[in-house]
Amino acid sequence: MSDELAASPGRFRNLTGAPAAILRTLLISITVLGSLWALEVHHHFEVTFFKQQYLALFLALGLCSVFIAVKAFPNQSSDHVPWYDWLLSLGGMAIGLYVTILYPTIAYRLGILSPDRWIFGGLAILLLLEATRRVAGGTLAWLALGVLLYTRFAEYMPGIFYSKSPSWARIASYMYLDSNGMLGLPIDVAAGVVVAFILFGQVLYAVGGDRFLTDLALIATGRYRGGPAKVSVVSSALFGTVSGSAVANVVVDGAITIPLMKSTGFPAHLAAAIEAVASNGGQITPPVMGAAAFLMAEFLNIPYGQIALAASVPAALYYLALFTQIDLESAKRGIVGLPREQIPKFRAVIRLGWVFLIPLSILVYTLMIENWEAGKAGMVAVIGVLIVGALQKATRPTFKKIVAAFEETGKTLLDIVVITALAGIVIGALHLSGFTFKISLLLVTLSGNNIYLLLLITALGCLFLGLPLPTTVVYITLAVLAAPALIQLGIPPLAAHLFLFYFGMVSLITPPDCLPVYIAASIAQANFWQTGWTAMRLGIAAYIVPFIFALHPALIFIGSAKEIVIAIATASIGVFLLAAGCAGYLFRALTWTKRVLLWLSALMLLLPSTNNYLLFADFAGLGLGALVIAWEWNHRRTRIEPLTGEI
Repeated sequence: MSDELAASPGRFRNLTGAPAAILRTLLISITVLGSLWALEVHHHFEVTFFKQQYLALFLALGLCSVFIAVKAFPNQSSDHVPWYDWLLSLGGMAIGLYVTILYPTIAYRLGILSPDRWIFGGLAILLLLEATRRVAGGTLAWLALGVLLYTRFAEYMPGIFYSKSPSWARIASYMYLDSNGMLGLPIDVAAGVVVAFILFGQVLYAVGGDRFLTDLALIATGRYRGGPAKVSVVSSALFGTVSGSAVANVVVDGAITIPLMKSTGFPAHLAAAIEAVASNGGQITPPVMGAAAFLMAEFLNIPYGQIALAASVPAALYYLALFTQIDLESAKRGIVGLPREQIPKFRAVIRLGWVFLIPLSILVYTLMIENWEAGKAGMVAVIGVLIVGALQKATRPTFKKIVAAFEETGKTLLDIVVITALAGIVIGALHLSGFTFKISLLLVTLSGNNIYLLLLITALGCLFLGLPLPTTVVYITLAVLAAPALIQLGIPPLAAHLFLFYFGMVSLITPPDCLPVYIAASIAQANFWQTGWTAMRLGIAAYIVPFIFALHPALIFIGSAKEIVIAIATASIGVFLLAAGCAGYLFRALTWTKRVLLWLSALMLLLPSTNNYLLFADFAGLGLGALVIAWEWNHRRTRIEPLTGEI
């Protein structure tokens, strides 16, 4: 399940009349509230306003909207809101307004377990569990409930799992009011940062910016072999720079690129896999990565721009592997580029769309160079989009489109509000039970202080959690539980957190539970399992590169200039050879022996060059790869039947 679109469209109600007006008002209010907070408007008032008051109001609007917008069960009627959902909606508003209004008093007596606090706290937990069940399915809700039960009954657990158990009143009050609970870091990032970037993407669409990005992709790659697939990669990468949403990428781009790929000769499963993998890369593509990246900045207490810079080379390697395989698959299948008449004219595209480069440049400058707060940078970019969009009649947004952008942003935020609040409960419960301090010791003990084994255990844990959970929750959980163990064994904190982020992300293209792949396969009318295994092969770099930068952080710009240059050069060549081996084609179809040799040469190049022996491995890998390429070039006219089948 994905954190971008956890609730399926069929679960949303289609309301009319007064209920629709109420829901629309709530959704717009969520966006407006988040926008004002990101712009730091509250600093201009003389009244002291605690962050928890804002977060509580943000959560109140989100919960209130969820119970009106999302059906309790898929088979319910969509045209009205049952009476009990109105009550739940009012309950969601009540638990938020209680904190918003009374927090200045609460803050000075935070440790007191008065009945009103634990009653409202218990209600808040129950409402969040139900809201999570609606928007993200039961798995995440059961996980949170399991953690809460463990916290309450940890005194009955054996060995390392033993802990002194707090009362239910203490748990409810802590989860409700403490900064480590539901009003903690995850929802803080969602309310102060994510809302700005979702609005940025929605406003960009409202003024036609999405068409500009797609046209640029067509101009750059459409005429070359496998053009439609390369357009999918480039447009999804560009889309990802302003979205960070795998599912949104698939829905927006896939509806255009998948039929186009199929019409030029790509099999349905391959077209779907290409779109899913390309779209999933949006989460790791700077400047706007997935929501977990903003959480990472808060966990590490470093500027978001530093994280975006560190992620730039691994993201480029991810797309290099994908692009290489697409090119070689196209050559193997004889798929040519698009006709010239289907390629937009560069002058016409730039003449109309050059204005969109201004807000994108503002975003990059404020985030990467000036190190602004991410939310403030996002909102300034939103204002920039609206200004430049108004400069031309063709891109000038109407008031209706702007309102629709605010409403759609609020709707997109619903699952994020609920999931991040529940993630706060999971973190709070783990802290309250003391389990977070024990799991690092347990992981280090299990790995026997072996960094390679610890990385493997952690990666498998990410993939296992990623089967039912969103990327953001996987990252948050393991950032609390596993990151300290990785850091304890010598991995730099930024590399450790990026490692967890990547493997949380890659779960979205790893069967059996991979929503972007499922949606892409549905659009392509392809077999899901065949699409899923193909997606894993196309996204192979995402499974390997994190191990490289964890062991050799020069790949994320931690090290000397010489180390960084060598790391990037050897990794780029290694990823190319790895992709060629996976595609099973260079200048002709490759035998299994040649593919294994390419994989071996790639492995030697990808190993970190931390000493003379590994530096020798780089030269050996380069030589072996060059030998295979030269052999295949000299024998390119000799036909060999492909051994890759349909995968």
